Amino acid sequence: LSILLLSLGLGTTLTFASSHWLLAWMGLEISTLAIIPLMSQHHHPRAVEATTKYFITQAAAAALILFASTTNAWITGQWDINFDLHFFPASMLTMALALKMGLAPVHFWLPEVLQGLDLTTGLILSTWQKLAPFILMCQIMPVNSSLITFLGVTSTLVGGWGGLNQTQLRKILAYSSIAHLGWMILVMQFNQQLALLALIIYIPMTFSTFMIFKTNSSTTVNTLAASWAKTPALTAITPMILLSLGGLPPLSGFMPKWMILQELTKQDIPLTASIAALSALLSLYFYLRVSYAMTLTISPNNLNATTPWRLQTTASTLPLAISTTISAMLLPLAPATL
Repeated sequence: LSILLLSLGLGTTLTFASSHWLLAWMGLEISTLAIIPLMSQHHHPRAVEATTKYFITQAAAAALILFASTTNAWITGQWDINFDLHFFPASMLTMALALKMGLAPVHFWLPEVLQGLDLTTGLILSTWQKLAPFILMCQIMPVNSSLITFLGVTSTLVGGWGGLNQTQLRKILAYSSIAHLGWMILVMQFNQQLALLALIIYIPMTFSTFMIFKTNSSTTVNTLAASWAKTPALTAITPMILLSLGGLPPLSGFMPKWMILQELTKQDIPLTASIAALSALLSLYFYLRVSYAMTLTISPNNLNATTPWRLQTTASTLPLAISTTISAMLLPLAPATL
């Protein structure tokens, strides 16, 4: 396990540090190969299926990145990442990195893969595995701006519409991830720091959400209704985190959305900003649905049903406490980030 986790870290760090396309590709490959045993460790048919889907899509994306960077080297004679890309390989790289991260319209693997994994591996997949392609995407900006805007708007809309009808928490989180990445991509062509800020705030919010579901060991919306009997304090705090993911003030999740909308308005694209803001309402609806099911409904138990035991938990709750605080109370730092 430690070898795999270290390789996961190494792959992403290698991509961060590299200025050569082959080295960046190698880092992406290392982190893909390191997470695959973690995904299939439970030997459940669903897990194996998810691992296979993940491997195929990531291999396709990696091959496309290799092809695009080779084509770019062939046209421009440059392997350097920071050197300006030729238009055609740049568009191809954008699509390959979008496939790596699971941006719409190449997002179809993400909900399926996340649904087959346990919550811890799903957490790694939704946070850590997004970092390397995200940083690469930041480094090749600004490229084909209409393609980037298309990816961003489609992702926010798909992330909103897709999650509406879901009862599986992991799929809801997958669509939430698609929507958040859409927001980051939209602003990335104008201001990479803002996109990075959005990612930095997205990570603790997602971490908290996954850890809460893990603490309650629930994977569907229905099983969340019984959580008030197991962890009353956590159940009371959870809606704050979910609404922070939805981007409501005065919670942390409002800060990136606010600044991104401001930036898009500054760049004189009010239509895109309006579509993004309206799609946030769709996401907000399903976060509200989850928090409603969790805190405002009593679980459908018969009177003679066994009450879940409230035992002292052995899991460490410190990371969850820290990430919960971050994902609820970071908004006052907004002026500092400006």
